[in-house]
Amino acid sequence: MSITILCGHYGCGKTNLALNLALEALKSGPVTLVDMDVVNPYFRSSEYRPLLEARGVRLIAPVFAGTTLDTPTLSPELFRIFSLEAGQVIIDAGGDDAGVTALGGLSARLSETGYAMLYVVNRYRVFSQTPKEACQLLREIESASRLKASGIVNNSHLGVETTLEDLLAARPFGEETARLTGLPLLYSTAPDFALNGTPLPAGFRAVKRLVTFPWEAS
Repeated sequence: MSITILCGHYGCGKTNLALNLALEALKSGPVTLVDMDVVNPYFRSSEYRPLLEARGVRLIAPVFAGTTLDTPTLSPELFRIFSLEAGQVIIDAGGDDAGVTALGGLSARLSETGYAMLYVVNRYRVFSQTPKEACQLLREIESASRLKASGIVNNSHLGVETTLEDLLAARPFGEETARLTGLPLLYSTAPDFALNGTPLPAGFRAVKRLVTFPWEAS
């Protein structure tokens, strides 16, 4: 069993990355994806339940009463992630410090069991366009969740307009953010359509575009 948490500012692309990681992880056994994004009502992992369940990924999408997130108890279903049957667990946490507050209720158990928290950054999103801003946001996230990040994922992109040049231009941003936070830069992501047949650059990991806009459903 392993637990991976994806945190970062809303709009950084955590959900698309979470879906990719969950589907890739199926190659080595059972996978559970937890949608804890209670900040953004759109582009949440739980919106892709049919896709996940069709491929065999178990989805846990807890509903938190109210809007403060300062709940004294968590849904019992969340604690199933600590069972061996859960397999590899991926948690799609909420955006910014407010969104990860709910994780604080699991922090003691997570620390006891062991986890990896990946900080997902995107230089093309507001409030995290500089390494200094991204570093400050991480400190707020860690304080709110009572957890510590273990690595950086540079997920800088411009949605469907992303080009290979955009990806390469954002590489120094990821490297400097890693330096300021003292965390390793695990990889930068590259949407498969942006590569356009070009070989994957060193340090990049290809991801599929699974999250779509509502108007694309028709």
